Amino acid sequence: MTHITIYKSSCSHEIVGFRTEGHAGYANSGEDVVCAAVSVLTINTINSLEQFTDDDFETSVNEEQAFIECMITSEQISLQAQVLLNALDLGLTMISADNPDYLLLTVKEV
Repeated sequence: MTHITIYKSSCSHEIVGFRTEGHAGYANSGEDVVCAAVSVLTINTINSLEQFTDDDFETSVNEEQAFIECMITSEQISLQAQVLLNALDLGLTMISADNPDYLLLTVKEV
């Protein structure tokens, strides 16, 4: 199962980052559409943050453990970054709703 944590600011309740961990187990490696969908959404969000915003952020990746974490480190999050992170949350929420046995989505205040 893939576990995704969406990090929200305890003050502003804005999304400030996310963490994905594990393999969905929906199908064999290379055929797992749940893992593929999560990967596309998360990697595209990180690439979009870099390309379309001036926000500072840090990422950690461990391919062997299927682990990606991304945290905004700017004091104030831009509107563009917030839209991108909200879009990620929407996509992951929809995947989780359709595949609850393979994707667990939680929210953590930081």
